[in-house]
Amino acid sequence: MPTFYFAYGSNMNPVRVQERGLAFVSISPARLAGFRLVFDKVSVAHPGRSHANVVFAPGEVVEGVLYGLEDCSEIHKMDRFERAPINYGREVVVVESRGARTPAWTYFANPAVRTPGLRPPRDYLEHLLAGREYLSRDYFEWLSATRCADD
Repeated sequence: MPTFYFAYGSNMNPVRVQERGLAFVSISPARLAGFRLVFDKVSVAHPGRSHANVVFAPGEVVEGVLYGLEDCSEIHKMDRFERAPINYGREVVVVESRGARTPAWTYFANPAVRTPGLRPPRDYLEHLLAGREYLSRDYFEWLSATRCADD
């Protein structure tokens, strides 16, 4: 079982992850090739708004934060916050981090809770932007330009 967790959404904010009780021993930038970040997962807390998801997209890349977990069982703590397996399913992906390919857990929104055309709330997007030091400048600028539902 992998001992890494790849976060591409609000859990790119290390403070949020610590508050959620995830015990990790390392944190580094990572890239998931062949996927694109989208905001199509319907928000439970904010009806009509969305949260992050990743979808298969050959030739594209999602940047995020790779947490080295204290123990492989730590990932179960995140299931509650991701409302897995109802809202998100957890799967193993291979990310690139610091020149190495690493298997890591990540979450994919279930089709039943996805709606295209929604926008995230600004306070949600701020959690993604809090991962700035782990993102390339271009990716951070692209993410910063995301239109929010409450802008």
